Amino acid sequence: MNSAHPSKEQFFERLGAVADEMIAAYGKDFALGALILTARFVAEGKDPGDAAESMILTAESQGGMTR
Repeated sequence: MNSAHPSKEQFFERLGAVADEMIAAYGKDFALGALILTARFVAEGKDPGDAAESMILTAESQGGMTR
């Protein structure tokens, strides 16, 4: 394992914390939707620079869907 990277457990802890924050702020449905959209983004194999091409909401879109 490369010590330059966080462990898988650390990633799961961070992901769980983000999910807990989303649930607390906007509810379970929002958290599930956000995580599903994120999984879709990863599954499509898009580069981070292609974020505007995805269904992921950005601050720049001010709540609108971008493609």
